[in-house]
Amino acid sequence: MASVYRDQHFKGSRRQQEELVKNSTTLYIGNLSFFTTEEQIYELFSKCGDIKKIVMGLDKFKKTPCGFCFVEYYERSDAENAMRYVNGTRLDERIIRTDCDAGFIEGRQFGRGKTGGQVRDEYRTDFDSDRGGFGKIVQNKSQSQPTSRTRSVR
Repeated sequence: MASVYRDQHFKGSRRQQEELVKNSTTLYIGNLSFFTTEEQIYELFSKCGDIKKIVMGLDKFKKTPCGFCFVEYYERSDAENAMRYVNGTRLDERIIRTDCDAGFIEGRQFGRGKTGGQVRDEYRTDFDSDRGGFGKIVQNKSQSQPTSRTRSVR
């Protein structure tokens, strides 16, 4: 079960990370709606096996969901089944993405973007109501643009 996802902040070599991923029972789940609940994640992913733990991704400043989570199974085969059968399916009207992960470490549940959420959401230029509207950088630019005002004549 190969994975294209890599934790860019992994403390160790790429080879060490690949070894951990090969034996891991943890999956990274991406492209979730900000409104998807832990119960919905459990309902879908428990069809593939017994879940040990679910960790919802949170905006590091607001502590609100920001579109990803980690699902840890007891057995490697259950994680493989989830990769095989759940990846690319629809949850909360969104096509979700699953990838093998080297394993959850405390602190990884927080978004790593400058604004607290996910980096990819900061640069998104499309409007996505399930992921907070426009990307954060686009939102900030539109809020900082001067608006045309009419001057009153005295």
